Amino acid sequence: MIQVYIALGANLGDPVATLRKLLEHLQQVPELSNCRCSGFYRSKPMGPQDQPDYVNAVLAAETELAPLALLDFLQQLENEFGRVRGRRWGARTLDLDLLLYNQLTLKHDRLQVPHPGLSERDFVLLPLIELAPDLQLPDGRAIADLLGALASHDLVKIT
Repeated sequence: MIQVYIALGANLGDPVATLRKLLEHLQQVPELSNCRCSGFYRSKPMGPQDQPDYVNAVLAAETELAPLALLDFLQQLENEFGRVRGRRWGARTLDLDLLLYNQLTLKHDRLQVPHPGLSERDFVLLPLIELAPDLQLPDGRAIADLLGALASHDLVKIT
């Protein structure tokens, strides 16, 4: 089994309810096992500011799926939860990003692992530290050091 970390986000409808429903659903699927989720955090949108705040979390899980098969599975889940792909960094019912796939480094036209924005996003780093305080990226950088290097945080823990 491969250890993976997946960012969860939503800002349309009832984001907390959406993420809770997703977590309940993931307990029933064979593609992921030993699922653990961080707390939920409210954050300002990364892109256009004319949209609601996001609710973010990180899921730790194990899988036997290959990286691209896992990406396909995550995108299928987004679609099942009503995701419509509009403008970049726009509002969405559900956003799932593969952050880490064990210690793999991958650059593919559909997928980059570790996620390219991971080191710059407090709404990913703080929940990651909650789940795995000693976690390091494949290049040896500690998640805790990356979070400490960020200038400011606008996160509010809500659950």
